[in-house]
Amino acid sequence: MRKIGIDARLLNQSGVGTYLQNLLFYLDKNNSSEVLYYVYLLKNDFEKLHFRSKNIIKKEANFHWHGFSEQFSFPLTLLKDNLDLMHFTYFTFPIFYCKKFLITIHDMTPILFKTGRASTKNLLIYYLKHFIFKIVFFLGLKNSVKVIVPTKTVKDQIVSYYGEKFKDKIEVIYEGVSYNLLKSSKKKINQKEFSYKNFFLYVGNFYPHKNVENLIEAFSYINKKYSLILVGTDDFFAKRIEDLINKKNVKNIFLVKNIKKDKLKWFYQNSLALIHPSLSEGFGLTLIESAYYNRPIIASDIKVFKEIWGKNYISFNPKDPKDIRKKIEYFLEKKPKFFYKNILKKYSFEKMTRETLKIYHKID
Repeated sequence: MRKIGIDARLLNQSGVGTYLQNLLFYLDKNNSSEVLYYVYLLKNDFEKLHFRSKNIIKKEANFHWHGFSEQFSFPLTLLKDNLDLMHFTYFTFPIFYCKKFLITIHDMTPILFKTGRASTKNLLIYYLKHFIFKIVFFLGLKNSVKVIVPTKTVKDQIVSYYGEKFKDKIEVIYEGVSYNLLKSSKKKINQKEFSYKNFFLYVGNFYPHKNVENLIEAFSYINKKYSLILVGTDDFFAKRIEDLINKKNVKNIFLVKNIKKDKLKWFYQNSLALIHPSLSEGFGLTLIESAYYNRPIIASDIKVFKEIWGKNYISFNPKDPKDIRKKIEYFLEKKPKFFYKNILKKYSFEKMTRETLKIYHKID
């Protein structure tokens, strides 16, 4: 029986974690008995995750990404399992793994956005880390048999940066709305612990390329009867944002950290619109989640959003706080309506999984 491995160590990280959760969910749902799947997990996830299919085998791989154990211990574990094909689901992978593999590259952000602000380390360590990232990224492109990306934009960026020689091995497979949202009711929920009204919403992490600082600058001039809720993780970068809000003494911008999915649903449902000021994305999962709840989207005029949404959102120059403010005020004045039903039909994690499995089966 053919053996295929899937690297699921980032199962509970934002972005990549959503990708993995859906890939594994639909793999378990639509599993073929002709293939044995080995799913590699960190210890905590190994104990919590369960599959119905007997053809999906959990394997503990307690080797964190960006570390030495990933490079030296993880490949030994994989070689012992004698896989026919390995799927690395993040751009960092064990570069000494010598058997056949494919890799998912979610975006070019780690390569294109070298600011020194995207790390808690000193600048020397940051630049060394970035240099290593570039080497690992290139080796993933060079040594893999296939590269999966979530949009044509990411494919174009890779080809532009690394050359036409990689074009034919890159497969575009769109993502979609998480099964967690699809299986939950669209019915409005009453969350009595929240008293926010007339609010705009941002959902995501607070890394520098997310450009939340410019959003805060823009929103500080918006009528104070409206508020902005920033929903994200509690980490070093969130502390930076919190300090900025306090420094500017803005009373209508609130940070909500580490919120559970059922409560996040309330924010989506009750927001006036989602605002996403990012400078770089591979797909933009929070935009499609907001559209699922039929919330208008106000977002950056970057190429990837144009690819997914066309003219079905209000776009702004993310580097210009005045333009961000102008587009928010335009939304408040004109109250434009967007209808996302047909767009949502095009993007599906179940379809993504089927297309990924097709790639697995095509590789000898």
